[in-house]
Amino acid sequence: MPHFFEKVKGDEVLIKGENANHIKNALRMKTGEKLTLCDNGLNYECEIENIDSNGVLAKVLDVLPNISEPDVKVTLYQCLPKGEKFEFVIQKAIELGVSKIVPVLSSRCISRPDDKKAKKKNERYNKIALSACEQSGRGEKIEVLEQIDFKTAVEKAKESDLTILFYEGGGKPLKEIVNTQKNISIFIGPEGGFSQEEVEMLEKNGAKTATLGKRILRTETAPLAAITAIMLLTDNM
Repeated sequence: MPHFFEKVKGDEVLIKGENANHIKNALRMKTGEKLTLCDNGLNYECEIENIDSNGVLAKVLDVLPNISEPDVKVTLYQCLPKGEKFEFVIQKAIELGVSKIVPVLSSRCISRPDDKKAKKKNERYNKIALSACEQSGRGEKIEVLEQIDFKTAVEKAKESDLTILFYEGGGKPLKEIVNTQKNISIFIGPEGGFSQEEVEMLEKNGAKTATLGKRILRTETAPLAAITAIMLLTDNM
């Protein structure tokens, strides 16, 4: 069933803007078909009553709690990869249950957009994020934050219960690190990996170094493997 984020008040909702256009022109939905509107962690199961130039009028049939949100909050600090890899990571990380995504400029990032380009890219990133939230039935809109430098990312991650550095140079198995923490930050390097100075900075600030196995994963594969493993270890998969 199609899933959209909309403010819901009362028994009827007039859907306008991009959501209405998507329902009418992309999905080509008709009167009598059903869809889900999500607002403040609740799923409103609705039926389309009318479609016209004013928008899509939907009647609320039932209200249920959204149960798709994991009880562990994972923030992904992804050092920027080149090309469109980051867009792929955003989409799949949200499907898997990530709670926040932060693009990070580390010393070995090949992609290094300036502030103007980064802001424009961020707008696109958040459109991709919203689409992924709706497609996967998330109960919250997951945000892609603005690009930050590595040192700032390390400082921000200290607010978490646990910070994990996934490092190709080795580390502990994830099951020895993750247990009852409810707020976890994870760091994934770019194509060239982390510098030794970056590894030492994270470890000095309390990060635990972990491995994802004996094989070296690509920068776009590693976060998805990490999030999946964390969700499994915390009974969220």
